[in-house]
Amino acid sequence: MTDVAEPTAETDLHAEIERLRAEVTALTERAERAEALADHDVLTPALNRRGFMTVLARNLAYCRRHGVEAALLYLDMDGFKGINDGLGHAAGDAALLAVAELLLENVRESDAVGRLGGDEFAVVLMNAGADEGREKARRLASALEDEGFDWQGARVALGGSFGVRAYAGQTDAEVWLSEADAAMWLRKKARPEATR
Repeated sequence: MTDVAEPTAETDLHAEIERLRAEVTALTERAERAEALADHDVLTPALNRRGFMTVLARNLAYCRRHGVEAALLYLDMDGFKGINDGLGHAAGDAALLAVAELLLENVRESDAVGRLGGDEFAVVLMNAGADEGREKARRLASALEDEGFDWQGARVALGGSFGVRAYAGQTDAEVWLSEADAAMWLRKKARPEATR
């Protein structure tokens, strides 16, 4: 008959400590994933409004403190209602995803892209002034029109109206965003085809 060592209180304690460590690690990872999800759009790879506004406020403070240029682009998709009404909401979701991916593919890692809600997006470009912001908006608008998105084997056109507002000493991220939004609406109203 073989002697079987009885588990000791010390062995049990070490096993319990290891179990608790593993549980804490798993809970920490879950909390980090939940925090990341809280700042990202559920449909697209862009930041959601909350996440984007956090980045915008941080970038605004950086610009103010270090005298760095930045440009804020506000995008409202043209014809999005027609996509949703004519092709269905799944096509609308595909269009939003295509726009977010296109924006992210065409900015630097130091920039940020957010979906603010519905068919509205924003991009903050660091180390870029008004001229660079307008040029980037022009290129992005052209890319949207050129690329469109695929839906059930067909190419569907995309378009968008951009408003650009350079950093000019703003002290509030919401104010800066409102200024870019107002610039976008001026541009959209000047293009009657964009309001359809």
